[in-house]
Amino acid sequence: MNLLRKTSLSVTALTFAFMGCKSPQKAESFVEKAEIAHQKEAFKNQEAIQFDIAIQFGGKDIMDGTMTLLTNSSKGAIALKDGTKIIYDNEKVYYSPDIASEKSVRFNAYTWSYFFMFPYKMSDEGTIWSPYDNNVTNKEQFETQKLTFKSGTGDAPDDWYVVYSNKETNLIEQLAYIVTIKSKKEEAEKEPHGIQYKKFETVNGVPIATEWQFGSWNEKEEFGATIGNASLSNIKFITVEEGIFTPGKDFKTI
Repeated sequence: MNLLRKTSLSVTALTFAFMGCKSPQKAESFVEKAEIAHQKEAFKNQEAIQFDIAIQFGGKDIMDGTMTLLTNSSKGAIALKDGTKIIYDNEKVYYSPDIASEKSVRFNAYTWSYFFMFPYKMSDEGTIWSPYDNNVTNKEQFETQKLTFKSGTGDAPDDWYVVYSNKETNLIEQLAYIVTIKSKKEEAEKEPHGIQYKKFETVNGVPIATEWQFGSWNEKEEFGATIGNASLSNIKFITVEEGIFTPGKDFKTI
């Protein structure tokens, strides 16, 4: 009896010791929480998304048209209201020969689509995430991290982003960024910008910001004066029709 009781106690002690030594479940990372909040899996299960987009900077219309993007971000098309079109297919960009501004074609092809696709590209190959101390803008409301890229990643690997996610919803609501597609990193860092995502609308279970507010940004004061706005409407997931990403025979290419 004593031997049996000792054996039972030993087994019980070992069981508790084993349970006590189990590692706690790993906490979700900044990126994982945001991807879940933005319903990345549901988004990626769709073939493409389409929406109307109007962008103004300094009181001038920068873009007004319909954007169609594959959810894997490999292809995109912007059909502008003036009848011209921009198409990107991975690293190649095609555009109508009579487009208003040839100098802005590559910028327009990738920049606006990246701002839209950002929540679904946070764990792309080549992304580097690091802590960032948000000391000014609603510290209690936002969790922040900085995104940089490995050399050779994407079209502009010298870009960086400071990313703000709402602590309650985990949605990405603000970005600070530099754009180096038109200038060197040193020049771009003299004038960073910020974008605030507002008025989220749920489309097939996926939350999408329908208003973007652009402004100045710096590390000390963070978000400053508004310099531009974008509005999205008629947002819908679609099955791609033949030819939507096929450039015309007279299209130019970059």
